[in-house]
Amino acid sequence: MTSTRAVDAPPDFLAFLDRVGTALDAMFAGDPEPYTALWADRDDVTLYGAWGPIEQGLPALARTFRWVASRFSEGSVEQELAVVAVSGDLACTVGFERGVVRVDGGPLAPMVLRVTHGFRRIDGAWSLTHRHADFPPRDQRVG
Repeated sequence: MTSTRAVDAPPDFLAFLDRVGTALDAMFAGDPEPYTALWADRDDVTLYGAWGPIEQGLPALARTFRWVASRFSEGSVEQELAVVAVSGDLACTVGFERGVVRVDGGPLAPMVLRVTHGFRRIDGAWSLTHRHADFPPRDQRVG
């Protein structure tokens, strides 16, 4: 599921964001395939993962997505998008993924990730091209 503020984006891109949300739910429940299928099959796709992996190229990303999904079970997530920007054949989103997940067989627990996704329209269809996610650090400006 995706929640956004008012978005001035093409309908085909908004539909693709819905597909990303559904695929992320599958990932957090242990199935990486729907999310992997949304990525461009190119050497320049990139991942800066929340658990440390930095990967380039779809084969490397797919291996990492399988590892990530193997850690999850019984999870669900909602995208909270603060920024959705589309210009021609390029787009990006910035926001959070918030959910309740079971990691490595542990208890169900809340999880929050800060996430930036990059997208590209290739041959008329949107694809994911970049993901940078991390666990939000404590704001050090606060006492």
